[in-house]
Formats: sequence, C-alpha cells, structure tokens
Amino acid sequence: MTSYTDKGEKPEHGKFLGFDHVTFYVGNAKQAANYYVTRLGFEPLGYKGFETGERKYASHAVRQNDIIFVFQSAYNPDEIQVNQHVAKHGDGVKDIAFAVDDLENIILRAKRKGATIVKDIWEESDFNGIVRFATIQTYGDTTHTFIDRSLYRGIFLPKYSPVMPDILSKTMPPGKLDFIDHIVGNQPDNALESTVKWYEDVLQFHRFWSVDDTQLHTEYSALRSVVMSNWEENIKLPLNEPAPGKKKSQIEEFVEYYGGAGVQHIALNTQDIIASVRAIF
Repeated sequence: MTSYTDKGEKPEHGKFLGFDHVTFYVGNAKQAANYYVTRLGFEPLGYKGFETGERKYASHAVRQNDIIFVFQSAYNPDEIQVNQHVAKHGDGVKDIAFAVDDLENIILRAKRKGATIVKDIWEESDFNGIVRFATIQTYGDTTHTFIDRSLYRGIFLPKYSPVMPDILSKTMPPGKLDFIDHIVGNQPDNALESTVKWYEDVLQFHRFWSVDDTQLHTEYSALRSVVMSNWEENIKLPLNEPAPGKKKSQIEEFVEYYGGAGVQHIALNTQDIIASVRAIF
C-alpha cells in the first residue's frame, strides 16, 4: 500500500467543489427511485418528465443529506442513448457529476488534453436561475458532467418540479447516510495506468493511494488499484484492474458481465454504520 503526499502543481484555474450527483440509466426510473426511498432512507427531491415539458426522458431525483441520485429512463422504445446503455450494461451509472468553479477553464483544459467532449458548455434555466453544464467521456461508457450552479437557487436543476414526500418513507428509521465518500471504476486488464494518466492530464487529479497485486491478493485472485483525487481531496475515485490469478477476480468478472469498464460501487459515508444497516434491513 502506498500513500502519496505530492499532489503536484496546484491548478491555476478551475476548482472541483465536490460530487454534485450521480445519474443512473435504468429501465424504470420511477421504480428505481422508489426503491431508494422506501428501502434506503432517501427522500424524493424532484421530477422531470412529460408533466414538466420533457418529452424524451423521465428523471427522478432522490436525496439523503448531501447524496443525490438521479434515475433516468427513456419514454420511447426507439430511443438510443439510454436504451442501448441499459441493454448493454443493465441498470447502472452513466454519469458522475461534479460541482465546479470556473467551468470554462476546466473544459478548455479537457479539450487541450484531448478529452472527448460529449456536450460542450450549455445552459439551462427557469425562474430560479441559470445552471451551466459540460460533459466529457471518461472510462468505458461513463461520462463526467461539470456543473456550475452558482446562479441557481432551485431545488435541484432547471425543469425539475418538487415531489411530494413518500408516505412509506415516513415509517422508516433514518438511513443516516451523509455524503458520497468515493466512487469506484473497474477497468479491463492493462487499462489502469492509461486511465490514471487520463485523470492526471485532463482533470489534474493526483494519485492519493495505491495498492498492487503483490499487496492485495488471495491464493486465487488479485487486483491493482489507484485512488485518484482532486487538489482539495474531497473527491475520491478509486480505479481497479484485475491481476493474473488461478481464477477470475471479481474485477474481471465485473468487466466481463458489465460489458466493459464502468462504475462498480458507490461508497456512502455514515457516522453510524450499525444504525444505517439496521435501517436498510
């Protein structure tokens, strides 16, 4: 295990303020959101769909303290973006969004470093203000969206309408989940270093912690892992790849069954893990 103290040169422009939210592409957005509300202690936050003027996608946002998850599904069977992602991967994370300061310089650096720009800077607005966005491609089919919400005072994002509390959630004990601690991305074999370098070059993240297969292995399987972090170190993104062993590691199995690199898990911080587990079960 190696911990790193050298964060490299502090970025001159652009600051990552933290995780903003995580978007899941799913087959049934309302049903998926309802599970997190009735089983994991989340509260409905907002809804965007037919009733709010959105004709292509249904999006349900849920919240617990500083954790926001968005579940999105397509209305039409011939829609490509969401439906193909779900057909290939099943329900899973599509986008990890970061709240940022100085969006222009962050996306400008990404362009200079050769990042794939999924959608250049755009704005969305309603009577609560303006939110500015940009989206780039990272590992596999996963994306990162940068969000500047400094001019917005709404519940979440433009075009989301408030949602009534779920009566079932009031019967549950509090989940006591506070914030996203880290989000893990599994990579195919021999893809770890190139992905690490991408985060170093494009986002100016640095190596926070790492372990290799000489340190983390069993008789049957092994893995390598590098945790990437922003300068302020309030964002942690562990990246894993399998290492040779007698059997397939769970990293290799994930990549095989998921259909490529993707988000393996989201770690949620709690100050009382016993109470959180009791609330869930």
